[in-house]
Amino acid sequence: MERGEAEAIFDAGRERVVEVLLDLAGRLGGLEDRVDRVEGKPAVSSRNSSLAPSADVPKTRQQRRALARAKAKELLREKKPRKQGAQAGHRGVGRELLPGEEVDEVVDHYPSECHGCGREFTDLERVPRSGAGRHQVAELPEIAVTYTEHRTHRLRCPGCKKRTRADLGVVGESAFGPALQAALVTLTARNRISRRDASELAGELFQVGVSSGAVDAICQRASRLLDGPHQLLAAWVLASGAINVDETGWFLRGENRTMWTATAADAAVFKIVADRHRDRLIDLIGPDYAGVVTSDRWWAYDVLDPEQRQACWSHLLRDFTRHSEGLTHEKAFGEAGLELTGRLFEAWHAYTRHDDRDRLAREMAPVASELRELLDAAVDGRKRNRFHRRFANNLLKIWAALWTFVTTPGVTPTNNAAERSLRGPVIHRRLSYGNQSDEGERFTERALSASVTCRLQNRSLYHYLAQLFTAHQHGQTLPALI
Repeated sequence: MERGEAEAIFDAGRERVVEVLLDLAGRLGGLEDRVDRVEGKPAVSSRNSSLAPSADVPKTRQQRRALARAKAKELLREKKPRKQGAQAGHRGVGRELLPGEEVDEVVDHYPSECHGCGREFTDLERVPRSGAGRHQVAELPEIAVTYTEHRTHRLRCPGCKKRTRADLGVVGESAFGPALQAALVTLTARNRISRRDASELAGELFQVGVSSGAVDAICQRASRLLDGPHQLLAAWVLASGAINVDETGWFLRGENRTMWTATAADAAVFKIVADRHRDRLIDLIGPDYAGVVTSDRWWAYDVLDPEQRQACWSHLLRDFTRHSEGLTHEKAFGEAGLELTGRLFEAWHAYTRHDDRDRLAREMAPVASELRELLDAAVDGRKRNRFHRRFANNLLKIWAALWTFVTTPGVTPTNNAAERSLRGPVIHRRLSYGNQSDEGERFTERALSASVTCRLQNRSLYHYLAQLFTAHQHGQTLPALI
């Protein structure tokens, strides 16, 4: 406001001055609220939100030095400063030796002379004795791909004189055998190798020429063969009484898509769809799924009954951490939530050892009671609760979903299983930028489902794919994933 404008307002009389002062006071109050929101809002990172660690802002050199100094001071406060590496009393883990009958070659080594007097040992003295030291070296043999030539002969019918050539059948689908095809699909699906890199590795490791187009054709063939096992796998997962569900972003020709996963104890299924809306959740698990769904608190999961859900406490831990980094009342709220969350995980970890569900329920009862009091106190209309009131209201709406793990076997308090299933696909997305075709999406869904399921079952994905291609080549029933 210029001086001339201020003098004009003053000359307009008492009422005009009062109106301007009240207007300025209202604007100032609004600015104070905005300042409080900005200053009271902690910086968002992977510690206090669902952001991935790779999204954190890199620390400056000064910040890294400050953290190192703080850690060093903390070590000095301990009675015995902790050194780097394994600690005293740590049980070492070494490479286990194979039994003698599984060793391909044994090479005996003898000392050439005595370390005491220097006398040389004769050939007659160099004989095997008990107590020999053992050291095993693993080495790759020279890899050579075997080539089989299939010749289709023509025979002439002595009756009608027509010539007929033999049919190769499924052998003629590819110039590569089941094991080689399985190796290339494994490199692509499990190890996230591009088609071009897989082509180069085939030449370097197997001494066989495979074009990137041939690699893609092999992947598409695997996708078609995996269709049936993938459908059976999805049906099996959805028949489980408890599943973990999560979603992450994906791309199709540069457009945004969403990859969903439903993960059970020893199997996982993936599905790529248009978005993260609740309709896609229903498409994934079906409208009649009667088990328990463990997930985060994304709004799409609100379509489920809280009695049918388990909210992830790892997400709650990060949320309470964020609030504990706020100011005054929000900070106290977050710290109280962190203390209760720590007690909850302590009781759960104890349960994984003693397996007494009644004891677990007794230990969770006071945690639930204190958390309810904390949330009820945070949802009143007082201004001091404005930064965490919405969070508290959200938890009260899904209150039953916080404690399903206490009473339902097979349900855990975190969604870590689904997040681990998505970890590899997220890396794959960042390397490949998703898919370029609908057929590519289908391959990604089926190959990742097979890969993660085999890992959960401690099975070899390569061996499963080799069995899949071999069964197809011989016209046999395709092996199942579960």
